[in-house]
This record gives sequence, structure tokens and C-alpha cells, in this order.
Amino acid sequence: MEIRGAGRIAKAAAEAIRDYAAQLEVTSIEEFAARISEVSSYLISTRPTAVSLPNAVKLASRYSSENVEEARQEVIENANAFIEKADKALGRIGKIGSRRVMDGDVIMTHCNSHAALSIITTAFEDGKDISVISTESRPRCQGLLTIRHLNNFGIPTTLIVDSAVRYYMKDVDKVIVGADAIATNGALVNKIGTSQLALAAHEARKSFMVAAETFKFSPSTIVGNPIEIEERAIDEIVDPSILKELSHVQVRNPAFDFTPAEYIDMIVTDIGSSRLRWLIL
Repeated sequence: MEIRGAGRIAKAAAEAIRDYAAQLEVTSIEEFAARISEVSSYLISTRPTAVSLPNAVKLASRYSSENVEEARQEVIENANAFIEKADKALGRIGKIGSRRVMDGDVIMTHCNSHAALSIITTAFEDGKDISVISTESRPRCQGLLTIRHLNNFGIPTTLIVDSAVRYYMKDVDKVIVGADAIATNGALVNKIGTSQLALAAHEARKSFMVAAETFKFSPSTIVGNPIEIEERAIDEIVDPSILKELSHVQVRNPAFDFTPAEYIDMIVTDIGSSRLRWLIL
């Protein structure tokens, strides 16, 4: 949790692979391959849900040469190319998604997504009169990062508790959230609580928009492999010492949830925005 956000995690992983390859002292391509494979597996294991992490690692660690120095240079170049693409992606998402934001819109957001924030801040900088309702996003309260970011732009923002989402949905025009992973059937995996926003928005007939870099799409779901939901430590929710007196109580702390595709009106990526199966560049 030192690095938050799937996109930032992906960039950090690519940087780690690049820096590791650059300083790796080996004499054979076999040893180089083994060491790169080892560090790649370790990085991927750190966050099982955010598909941007394995995608970044696999893209950054690719090489075809049988020569150590040439393979090293390939990895460095691939990692740098991924990092550059990730940096440009946010700007593209902001420009594409902000076209869907109307003057006067009240936008609800959840957690702390740089992709979602790029849409919101780009719309504001384009002169649109907008305001934001941000959830706390417990238990890590990433919403506090979001409201600070929006405040620095001068965007009027209201912070609400997660359980107030349905109550305030009547005041909202659009919901804009980020993504940790997107399955091939269009289902969204994002911060726990996202699905309740989507359900409330669907009930209230409000637009629900997802902002996601293309490297957040999960290729493994094409063949039916599920996306694993990470469960985090219970001390994020309750002091474990309290449970010593509660022998019949267990605590669960899933970090993410699934939002069905039918509750999503649009997915905005760095190559375009998609309504169902149509891509609008």
C-alpha cells in the first residue's frame, strides 16, 4: 500500500524490472532468464487483483536475444516504452472522457483513481462548471487523497461516508470510477464498494463511467480464468485483540468487488471510449 492505484503500481513494476535488469550481473543468458523470471514472479505475487501489474511485468520483461547485454537492453527499452505509454494514457483518457462531462454536472467518484480524476480535472480546466461527491472509500480511506487532489484544482467537492452513496445519488449526474481490472465480458473489478455505486446509479438511471488504461484489461479471462480478489489484513478494520473475546466472530476484508457489465454505461480508455462493443475514437 506504499504505492496506491493500479496504474501507478504498473509503472512501479516496470521501473523495478528495468532497474533490476540494468544492474543484474550474470554471465549466461540462462542465468539472466532465471533471474528475470524470479523477480517477475515476485512482483506479480504482491498484488493478485490489479491486472495492470502482471501486464506491465510481462510487457517490460520481454526479450528475444540470446545475448545477455542485448537482452538486458531489450528489457530496459520495453520497460521505458511501457512507462511512457502509461504516462500518456492518463492525458488521453482525460481528453476523451471529459467530452462526456456536461457543464453543471455533479460527479460521484470512489477511491483514488488517477484515470477518473484525469477526466474530472480536464473537464474543469476546459471551463465546465462541475462539482464532485467523493466517498471515503474505507477501510483505507483513499477518498481523502481524492478530495485533496480535487481541492488543489479548486473543484468544489463533498466527502461522504460510503454508506451514503444511495442517499446522495439523487443529486448526481454521473458516476466516474477507475479500474483495477476489466474482464473480457466487460465486468469491472475495482475498489470494494464500487458495485454499490453502480447498482445505485442503475436504479437512479444515472450514467456510470469507468476510466481505465488499456493495460487494465485482463487477457486471461478470455479463456475463463477468474480474477482473484485480494483479501487484506483484518487490522485495517478492527483491532485483532478485540476478537479474542469474540470467539464466534470472523472478519473479512476483501479489497475489491465485481461490477457486472450491464451496470456500466461506458468504458473510457486511452484509445477511445466504448459503449457495449462499439469503439468511438
